[in-house]
Amino acid sequence: MNSKDLRIFHTVAIEQSITRAAEVLGYVQSNVTARIRQLEKEVDTPLFYRSKKGMILTQAGRNLFEYSGKIIHLLDEALKSVQYTQTPSGPLAIGSLESTAAVHMPKLLKQYLNQYPDVKISFTTGHTRDLLAKVLDYQLDGAFVNGKVDHPDLNQVLVFEEELVFVSENTSEPLSELMRKPMLFLWAGCSMRHRLEQWMTEEGIDATNIMEFGTLEAILGGASAGLGVSLLPKSAVKKMEQQGLIRTHPIPPHYRQSHIYYIYRKDLFQTSAFKKFLEHTQVEQVRVKENQQGE
Repeated sequence: MNSKDLRIFHTVAIEQSITRAAEVLGYVQSNVTARIRQLEKEVDTPLFYRSKKGMILTQAGRNLFEYSGKIIHLLDEALKSVQYTQTPSGPLAIGSLESTAAVHMPKLLKQYLNQYPDVKISFTTGHTRDLLAKVLDYQLDGAFVNGKVDHPDLNQVLVFEEELVFVSENTSEPLSELMRKPMLFLWAGCSMRHRLEQWMTEEGIDATNIMEFGTLEAILGGASAGLGVSLLPKSAVKKMEQQGLIRTHPIPPHYRQSHIYYIYRKDLFQTSAFKKFLEHTQVEQVRVKENQQGE
């Protein structure tokens, strides 16, 4: 069984699409199709159902998928071990929440890459559940997620402590009226959305009027225009509030604090690039705390 074929199979299984898998791998679509067919011929059983919903794993495919991630991870770890040097270099795959990416990542990544320019960082955003799955599946070396994660295969480091605020247009309307406006959020897995929904339920307000956006900037633009309201980290909205484009409102204490952890697998082979990045997250934690205390 060719390791390249196994990697192609694994990617198609994750993406559930030949086209998307080809884009991720940088291959032409016909090559991916041919390699999947060759692998199915080799194991003498179909690995996918071809349907309108995409490429869906058969039972045999699900069995192989359980092993493919582990095998690919071991191959990657073996390569890292022979390429290991004390000078940080090579690939580093990091994931983050959208709000954390917008507020904290630019400065952290810039400082890191200024020191270690030979490291090639790939960066992706998503919600906590999605990022957690990618870390566990070895697709990411680590990720910044909301809240402590209870999983036996993970290590985690508290990096940022955020204060959440209720965000609306710059208006004198009472909070009770603003809470009846549409809620603007990123996606169903957003932890801040879940908190706002719980709070509104406590207040006896219907929490079903929800609009989803693709970026934090779009949410802030919608709030500024009076389209709706949201729950966001204070650090992410401070500039727009100072400019008078939005207004923030305090929320109940039991919903106010948000803790951002950096998670990574315990069995991850820690290259020098990864170790130095982990050190940078701890330095950044100290810097952010000092800035908050000075405000």
